[in-house]
Amino acid sequence: MIHPTALVDGDAQIHGEADIGPYTIIGPNVEIGRGTCIESHVVIKGPTSIGEDNHIFQFASIGDDPQDKKYDGKTTTLELGDRNTIREYCTINRGTAQDRGITQLGSDNWLMAYAHIAHDCVVGNNTVFANNASIAGHTHIGDWVILGGFTAVHQFCHIGIHAMTSMFTYVTKNLPAYVTVSGRPAVPRGVNSEGLKRRGFTKTKIQNIRNAYRTVYREGLRLEEALEILENEASQHSELVPFVESLRYSDRGLVR
Repeated sequence: MIHPTALVDGDAQIHGEADIGPYTIIGPNVEIGRGTCIESHVVIKGPTSIGEDNHIFQFASIGDDPQDKKYDGKTTTLELGDRNTIREYCTINRGTAQDRGITQLGSDNWLMAYAHIAHDCVVGNNTVFANNASIAGHTHIGDWVILGGFTAVHQFCHIGIHAMTSMFTYVTKNLPAYVTVSGRPAVPRGVNSEGLKRRGFTKTKIQNIRNAYRTVYREGLRLEEALEILENEASQHSELVPFVESLRYSDRGLVR
């Protein structure tokens, strides 16, 4: 269903089972999949691809030009997966030619009001962006990450899977998998054990992750020394592999 007051460009491809609300504007080169619901007053610009069963609430801005002074109009894209919830006033920008030219949001993500995903970001699946959480350009966010309200992530940072930030956290360095941080700048506070329990991690696996955390953050080792120990541990405990891999992203340094 397309509401009669919606403005849909003739080049847009809207699945017959998608819903487009009143006063929404959809530009050319936009694809919207089956079951996706676009509420009123949403603006979507292309090239943008939106998968199935997404729910985009009123006043969101999806696929607009990147907020980058170097952007000169080159064709770049935005790709959204399936079953994402994108609440009021969220903004998601397309990529830039200086990077891969694509901004990507996976599936089953929950973006609360006023969240922002900048150009060239890669966001995985099952993440939660609480109100006003914002990630700058070129940021990578792993699966199951939770960003607390008003969290700000500096450009080019990598945040590993199952990591979590508290409200008003400012992340300026790479954040390893499983780690919980808070503060401005972010300070490590431990392991996201409650989140891991909810996702089916056993007590043994959570304890192994806690032990790995202590190796990096409590034993006074240099990162190279901690990695040497953990690489051996990860060969025996697969749950440590994401933690070890995320420690290797050292281009911006680690929250430590």
